[in-house]
Amino acid sequence: MKLAEALILRADLQKRLEQLKARLRNNVLVQEGDDPSENPDFLLKELSKMENDLADIIVKINRTNSSTDFSDRMTLAEALVRRDALLKKRTFLSEMATEASFKQDRYSRTEIKFVSTIDVTAMQKEVDQLAKEYRLLDTKIQAMNWNVDII
Repeated sequence: MKLAEALILRADLQKRLEQLKARLRNNVLVQEGDDPSENPDFLLKELSKMENDLADIIVKINRTNSSTDFSDRMTLAEALVRRDALLKKRTFLSEMATEASFKQDRYSRTEIKFVSTIDVTAMQKEVDQLAKEYRLLDTKIQAMNWNVDII
């Protein structure tokens, strides 16, 4: 199985687990005299099995990411951390640039005027550079996911 397939399986298991939990919540309490539409004991057993399957696939994914060389300087796991850090930094700086470029309407000269304390243009250029780095790194990661076998 390729790493990308394992990632798809993980996402599917996570989604199915949430659906199963919702079904279980809908069947643990019924009106006196009524029967649940699904057997909660069966659903609990299915939930337990699915959680074990999810844990197993996550362990395999993490083991693969940790032991797969992404480049001569970092593993795939390190590249994933780098990608996440780029996304967080880009998102934060983008929010800051948006906040700093807010235009406030004043109705008279006596109203308080707010001014930006940062260079919005320079920050936006940095945001664009981070977005480019993120895209390039993400593309390499995605390509590698389809070429690496799960351990």
